[in-house]
Amino acid sequence: MEKRVLNKTEKKGISLQDLLLTAVLLAAGAVLKFFAGTFINFFGMKPNFIIAMYCMAIVLIQPKIYYSLIIGLLAGAICQFFPGTPYLNFASEAAGALVMGALIFIPAKNKGMKIALSAITTFISTVISGGLYTVLLFVFIKSDPSAMAAYVPIVLGTATLNAIIVGALYAPLMKALKKEIVTTDKAENADTEKTDEEKTE
Repeated sequence: MEKRVLNKTEKKGISLQDLLLTAVLLAAGAVLKFFAGTFINFFGMKPNFIIAMYCMAIVLIQPKIYYSLIIGLLAGAICQFFPGTPYLNFASEAAGALVMGALIFIPAKNKGMKIALSAITTFISTVISGGLYTVLLFVFIKSDPSAMAAYVPIVLGTATLNAIIVGALYAPLMKALKKEIVTTDKAENADTEKTDEEKTE
């Protein structure tokens, strides 16, 4: 009997589905920021839907690091259509997306841990993005660095709201996309055992 060889296919590049998903999420983030962001405000803190949606895109498709950077730059470009300081978002969103792209590969043993990690990594990425934006804002625009402390609770509050959004939507979106939250090697092990049995026959 011929020996059956098990081949693992490595994901190369980005699929059309992933490209469309990224585009839809970034567009949704822009729309939500424009409409809902105006009304949702907790003591000066409100979710940044663009950051939340690019974090969601990265955690859903788990791309290579260079594609995470591209997503961040696209998010920065979208931010140019909103009131604020121009060009600073390119650096801040690129940094946030790179951090998210690196943190998504932290291993998780179960579904609950994976959902928690999606929220925690979103929190960290938002803090990095918001923190860098604040620093750049005071370096290039504002002259009084002592006022920077006033932005700390805003950044932390925004990060918390973003984390809640991503953590709540992660599992339903993975289910809608028919993706496994935690992949297992059971099927592969079963195939390996079957192959070993064929060898002995």
